[in-house]
Amino acid sequence: MKHITSLFILVVGLVTAANGQQSWIRINQVGYTLDAVKVAVLGSKAEDLSVTSFEIVDVLTGKTVHKSNKIRSFGAYASFGKIFRLDFSDFSENGTFFIRAGKVESPPFPIDETVYNGAADFLLKYMRQQRCGYNPFLRDSCHTQDGFIVDFPARDSMQIDVTGGWHDASDYLQYVTTSANATYQMMFAYQQNPAAFGDIFDKNGDPGANGIPDVLDEAKWGLDWLDKMNPEDGIMFNQIADDRDHTKFTLPTLDSVSYGKGRERPVYLVTGKPQGLGKYKNRSTGVSSTAAKYASAFALGADVMAQFYPGFSQKITAKAKAAFTFAKSDLGVNQTASNRAPYFYEEDNYVDDMELAAVQLFRHSGDSAWLAEAVYWGELEPVTPWMSANTARHYQWYPFVNLGHFHVAQAADSLNRAKFIAFLKQGIDAIYNRGQENGFLMGIPFIWCSNNLVAAALTQLRIYQQLTGDNQYAEMEAALRDWLFGCNPWGTSMIVGYPEDGDTPVDPHSALTAVFNFDIDGGLVDGPVYSSIFNRLRGLRIVNGDEYAEFQSELCVYHDDYGDYSTNEPTMDGTASLTFYLSSLENHDRSPKNIQMRHGAIVRGDTTAKKIHLVFTGHEFSEGGKHIRNVLKNKGIPAHFFFTGDFYRNRANKKLIEQLR
Repeated sequence: MKHITSLFILVVGLVTAANGQQSWIRINQVGYTLDAVKVAVLGSKAEDLSVTSFEIVDVLTGKTVHKSNKIRSFGAYASFGKIFRLDFSDFSENGTFFIRAGKVESPPFPIDETVYNGAADFLLKYMRQQRCGYNPFLRDSCHTQDGFIVDFPARDSMQIDVTGGWHDASDYLQYVTTSANATYQMMFAYQQNPAAFGDIFDKNGDPGANGIPDVLDEAKWGLDWLDKMNPEDGIMFNQIADDRDHTKFTLPTLDSVSYGKGRERPVYLVTGKPQGLGKYKNRSTGVSSTAAKYASAFALGADVMAQFYPGFSQKITAKAKAAFTFAKSDLGVNQTASNRAPYFYEEDNYVDDMELAAVQLFRHSGDSAWLAEAVYWGELEPVTPWMSANTARHYQWYPFVNLGHFHVAQAADSLNRAKFIAFLKQGIDAIYNRGQENGFLMGIPFIWCSNNLVAAALTQLRIYQQLTGDNQYAEMEAALRDWLFGCNPWGTSMIVGYPEDGDTPVDPHSALTAVFNFDIDGGLVDGPVYSSIFNRLRGLRIVNGDEYAEFQSELCVYHDDYGDYSTNEPTMDGTASLTFYLSSLENHDRSPKNIQMRHGAIVRGDTTAKKIHLVFTGHEFSEGGKHIRNVLKNKGIPAHFFFTGDFYRNRANKKLIEQLR
């Protein structure tokens, strides 16, 4: 939990505290665009509470600017005995406001068309921090000796250069499963919303524009690693390292875990057979899930990188086709490998990967045979299974959203278009129907990485709306979006450091923060899990106290504590998977680049440049004015001055004002 320093917000908190902390109003801390569905949630411990009206108050004036009785009441959910949805969608004034219902007041929130500007680029801060090899966040390199080959008798223990890519989460393992998906998601985000992304960093992630959008610099980093992990046709590797990594909790640059060959780490071949060098083994049945992910990432990469890296684009075009051929050679799933613990990515489906790869190859080549292939695979799995099942093992059905359906619907004839749109709607309806039972409209199962499922559902809602123009799920979409930014039982954002002046995770499960006090802004944490899951996972402990204790429940828990790897660990793929949705919310026409919010102030300009802008303000007093004037003049330093009307009206200041011009 980040404690907000604004004086006004502190006062609001005191009002609630004085009221006995029986009721709280949860809002989207980032804010709302003018025409968005706007609903706050009042949750109360008191089951007999009645709320009949609420008002919106302007923060600056303290005046009530809107009153409403658009309220829906719900029964008990999570930690609350009674919940009310306060709908103020019909209020669309610019400004900063808070909601008052009786004596209960919300934190302040902005309403403005630009509230999401820069949001997608903010996520890339975490992606850069996760880089393996050269790490621009640490300005140092790690794992430069990766690695040695395992599960490949003909090349057993041979050295292979696979340095690069991203660390998967707060451990330093690397998986093609998640990395290929993250790479694809970022390229998809750029392809759909190119104007949302800026160019502030170079290809290495260091400050300095290079003429390529930062999101593509990040995607290229992923593609380069995938290229290394697929050194030749029919030879693919699936992961680097295994859970022996978990014996250390330090910086990646200080990682000293030994796998028996100095600083080299094991590189697992895609075998299509059960794998695991220790006590535990996975349940792999084929190569398709991994090989098809290679194919889709390479095929999309060939398109979006052609303008910037034409030679590389041609190379990965050939690799995309070869990867799809390999995917069909041994149909089945290729899961990640564990060693000391029974935790691995238990992927059980592959037809979604085949569909996405085929339709992406169609989009690249225009060959209708690829589209027919995509339709075939897509019909085998109409709905991503977790959406209808309401539960899943860890990463059992991955990716959590099937973008292949979107592309097929865009490209297919009217009959298949309608069919694949119906597939998307069917998944949405399953989540929607579950959500109608509670005041947060939350229909997402609280399995491990539930926030990744929220991101997937938001993506599916947005692509469905783009295909159809159907707005019937607008409130559902808003509820899921708002959930990530604080409209949840705990009142916290689920993205580290965003919004900057909000309640966000400050104690994530990461050595960079817990041991070395680095902020890891931009990371989407795993999110709440069922209490039953939390209670049975190994090695969980709350280290620094539970500031959300009163909001935990028998249903689900979330802890802003580095000891809880199940709810508060950021993941690279989850973060990347949110880039499309957040980029779709940005107001591209009015977006000043490199803009930040810092404690409520708007900071514009290049914060990475070594420049200082001096601003002097004046109201009642002008002491020091002459000294400031003399120093600026003698040193040849330009400055800015902001004076109030009272300062200008004071005749004694006239001469000073003229001399400062």
